Amino acid sequence: MKIINNNWEGEIKNYTPHEVNIQAADVLIKIPSEGVARLATIVERVPGTLFSRTRFGKPENLPEPQKGVYYIVSQLLKSVLSGRADLVVPSELIRDDKGQVVACQSLGL
Repeated sequence: MKIINNNWEGEIKNYTPHEVNIQAADVLIKIPSEGVARLATIVERVPGTLFSRTRFGKPENLPEPQKGVYYIVSQLLKSVLSGRADLVVPSELIRDDKGQVVACQSLGL
């Protein structure tokens, strides 16, 4: 989705499994999912127990950086790829009366 305002112009692509709603002042911006970027996971069971260990591998379905494009991803993916300045996460979450996230007020760098 192309965004233009007084301070920034660029594109935001949502790589989470759900639509992201940004409540900015009196405007609600809805950014649909364009795919799901995840980390590969390897789960190893601890023999003879109810426990397992999860290791994370390489990112899957995450585009290469492009000038002027930000990608909304999970906090885990952003944390693992902390060197990528083009990854953002929903921030300043807005919750309904049941505690469910319904929107955010900003995108965290």
